Amino acid sequence: MNKSEPMPSAVIPAHQHVLVTGGAGFIGANLVRLLVDCGVQVTVLDNLTAGCRENLGGLPIEFKQGDILDRNLVKQAVAGNNGVIHLAAQTGVPGSLRDPMKDCEVNILGTLNILEACREEKFRAERRGHPTNATGPRIIFASSNAPLGRQSPPATEEKAPLPVSPYGASKLAGEAYCLAYYGSWGLETVALRFGNVYGPFSVHKTSVVAKFFSDILLEGRIVVDGDGGQTRDFIYVGDLCRAILLALESRVSGEVIQIATGEETSIRSLAELVTKTAGRDVQLDYGPQRLGDVRRNYSDVSKAKRLLDWEPQLSLPKGLLTTWEALQIARGR
Repeated sequence: MNKSEPMPSAVIPAHQHVLVTGGAGFIGANLVRLLVDCGVQVTVLDNLTAGCRENLGGLPIEFKQGDILDRNLVKQAVAGNNGVIHLAAQTGVPGSLRDPMKDCEVNILGTLNILEACREEKFRAERRGHPTNATGPRIIFASSNAPLGRQSPPATEEKAPLPVSPYGASKLAGEAYCLAYYGSWGLETVALRFGNVYGPFSVHKTSVVAKFFSDILLEGRIVVDGDGGQTRDFIYVGDLCRAILLALESRVSGEVIQIATGEETSIRSLAELVTKTAGRDVQLDYGPQRLGDVRRNYSDVSKAKRLLDWEPQLSLPKGLLTTWEALQIARGR
């Protein structure tokens, strides 16, 4: 989280002990800082496959290195927490195409391990007579628009999911399990469908904003997949983290909520904005279209405004500038 960003002081966390899975990754590094600044005691569970321990350097947190597929470790990590923010995942379409079985294991079985651990924590609280913990840890599940797949934009919570990639299918399954554990056992679950997230701590990411900026620094060129006419909804990570915190502290449960900006930006336009932000001469090339990609994608965020009293604050040009500055510092340039 950039120090210049205002913290959401109106939110006073009731969830004082929170587990963040995947907390050493891009979104996690920003989210953990926000939680710590709000006075939350944070435990991070991360296998460091995609995350980096240095992202959390100096923060007063408990760190557990391990995998969400390790059921016993997950139970240990969940115990004692009244909130779980589940970010750990196989996080993209290309990875799911390379290894759909691994995508399934991590995104479905890993999520099921989290839910089962929270269900057991709820039952333990009930047996011990702790009415304040009777619902078990509150769970915020990180999803995306990938489950909607072939639906025409804007993405809304009411449209039937039609995934076109294994990643979309596995995230859809995760959403479904969250809804089922709410319906069957009363676990407080909320699935947030993230737009295309960008911002600080994304230096190792291969998502489009991070890749464009990294390629400018390292190669002085950008390669756009396909003709660049495909569109996405880009949300700054600080705005996303505020939404996660509001979802954690809300009384909304058993819901799927779109978290994005509602603005549609083509990849070609993004490449131009990124080039302008960098202020450098950049060669723009075009490559083949990626398999499993939808053509158009942006979200209607009216449900988030209604249920969470949330809306994005940072514009794409300002967010890109903050990201570019952070990336240059991270790379020592």
